Amino acid sequence: MRRIGKRDIVAAILIALVAGAVFTSPPLGTLQGLSLDLLTALRGKIAGDRHDPPKSPVVVVAIDGQTYDTAPFKGSPTQTWTREIGRVLGSITDGGAKVIGFDVIFPSSIEQSEIPFGDAPLGARMKGFDRDYLIALRQLSDDGKLVLGEILSNDHQERPDRAQQLAVRNNIRALNVHTDTDDVIRRMPLSFSIDGKPVPTMAVELAARALGGKPGIAPSGATELSGYAIPSAVPNTLTLNFRGLSREVPTFSFADLRACVEKGDRDFFRRAFEGKVVLLGTVLTFDDRKLTSMRLSGGYDGTPGPRCALPVPAGIAQKARSDIAGVFVHATAVRNLIERDAVTEIGFPLRTILTIAFAAIIACAACILAPGGAVIAWIVLTAAYTAVTVGTFVHAVALPLTEPALASLAALAMMIGYRFVLADRDERFLRKSFAFYLAPEVIDTMVASGKMPALGGEMRNVTMFFSDLSGFSSIAERMTPGELVTLMNEYLSAMTDIIESHRGYVDKYIGDSIVAMFGAPADDPAHARNAVHAALKCHEKLAELNAGSAAFAGHGLSHRIGLNSGEAVVGNIGSRRRFNYTVMSDTVNVASRLEGANKYYGTAIMASESTMAQTGDSFAWRELDAIRVLGRSETIRVFEPLADKGAESAGQKKVAAAYAEGLACWRAREFAKAAEAFEGVAKTDPASSKFAKRARALTAAPLPPDWTPVNTLEGK
Repeated sequence: MRRIGKRDIVAAILIALVAGAVFTSPPLGTLQGLSLDLLTALRGKIAGDRHDPPKSPVVVVAIDGQTYDTAPFKGSPTQTWTREIGRVLGSITDGGAKVIGFDVIFPSSIEQSEIPFGDAPLGARMKGFDRDYLIALRQLSDDGKLVLGEILSNDHQERPDRAQQLAVRNNIRALNVHTDTDDVIRRMPLSFSIDGKPVPTMAVELAARALGGKPGIAPSGATELSGYAIPSAVPNTLTLNFRGLSREVPTFSFADLRACVEKGDRDFFRRAFEGKVVLLGTVLTFDDRKLTSMRLSGGYDGTPGPRCALPVPAGIAQKARSDIAGVFVHATAVRNLIERDAVTEIGFPLRTILTIAFAAIIACAACILAPGGAVIAWIVLTAAYTAVTVGTFVHAVALPLTEPALASLAALAMMIGYRFVLADRDERFLRKSFAFYLAPEVIDTMVASGKMPALGGEMRNVTMFFSDLSGFSSIAERMTPGELVTLMNEYLSAMTDIIESHRGYVDKYIGDSIVAMFGAPADDPAHARNAVHAALKCHEKLAELNAGSAAFAGHGLSHRIGLNSGEAVVGNIGSRRRFNYTVMSDTVNVASRLEGANKYYGTAIMASESTMAQTGDSFAWRELDAIRVLGRSETIRVFEPLADKGAESAGQKKVAAAYAEGLACWRAREFAKAAEAFEGVAKTDPASSKFAKRARALTAAPLPPDWTPVNTLEGK
């Protein structure tokens, strides 16, 4: 077991953050669904979580293979089954069923059939065939005990035929399900907007009628049914809890029930359906099969209910399958709502935190233990965490499983790699450990001398460079963490490359701000000129990123840069045990104030007179103003670099000339002339526009007796 240092802890945290961010990122969103699938399978194997079928509030009436093989259904079109369906529905209702939902759709009637039958179409011979069925539908619908199903679709909507719609007075609800990107059903929609109003789906409608309530909105914003706030990880959905793998849902063969009606056994219908929600649907091995969270464990098409009249067909044994009949998806949703047993998935922030925390634990273990011991620790801790997640899933709370397991495995591999490449290689210790906060020149000196860095500094003439993104906080609020990290990495990398290519040294990043200095640690007589060149190039580069980078698209980022030259103390500054190569002096503070002063003039780059003077004749400048920054009584003349000398555009020359004229009139207290000069270019130059307003204000009001041509800035 090795001793770990602060560097190792930082590495473990960074590795955990990276691994956690990757495995909870949207591109790997299918891992969340895989967690549900694994938890469903493990709960079924470990906890054997199964309810007693007779106590199920939901039962299924199955149009199954036996139905298709039994008279009078065998060999006949399904449109001719409606009379028998009506008779069975009547007996189910008389038996005390609360409500019946159709997971089958009869989009056409035999009465409209155009198939020839003798000298006339079949439909002409079958007029009035559906009369008794439609009467049964009307009576059940009027009693609030029947809901027909439909499929909502933009291109292929499927509804019952017009006569059935009229019979139930459009008492129809959607059978659509929510399918994840991997084509697995794990959630059920709660409602659909129809004609601008939310209409409950079939499952919600059946549960609401069974409970005698109506869905509403809880104070938390969640959909509520009879006091139950339905948990929704995906808005307007219910996460299905396949407790018992659908074996707890009693299933009755429609053929047997039809024979039971013929037999006249009313007591059977009362025993089977009293107080139940009944779903009528097809249960076949080849049609309407759905992949659900039971795909790994195998699900069941219910459990066979008691028989009334027909024997169980020989050779049929219930077995688990990766897919189940679609009617059991709706049956599960109804049962979850009635029993208040839907799965509660934790939100994205907490899921990410758990993943990062588990990855951090494994990363720390890999940092302390030998690789073999770290692998064993991962296996043990993952098994323990899995047991915890299964335990919470027994109570219908789904913690992430695959994301922490995979993120921690990645963290394990990265930490082992880190130790091999960095932490355990003494000969790379100095260069690798200090490269993140010391200048390369300082590290080269340390390596050559073999000495550790020590406290101390020296006075240098340097140019300080401060930059900050404008209004970035409001932009960041509209971005995901992943998008924000991508954007900042690309921006800071581009700016840093430019600064370092002009012999600058990036002292630190403060959020989206950059603090850099020119003239140290390596001596540079042209530090002021290089700093101005870097500022102009950074401004050009940001425009290129806004125009051509996908990460910057639509954000329109802008930044402010402040430059100031002067004496400063540079060197290793900090405590005896921890320090950085940095800079301290009033020169630094002024540069910081000049960066913020840009917003008062609408400019992107502002330099002090000392910086302008040290650049010689290298650039075209315009003087902006004489200002007094916050915290200083001394007046500072500030300038804006326009371009390299002789490279300024005609537009820049025009604006600079007009601005110089306006500034001269301003200082001579000729405010009307100043305003006129500034207004000539105000439409294209924010600084002129702002100065014009100041001049007009002084033209319209008496001049204060203590007025001087110095702009005292109130903010940073």
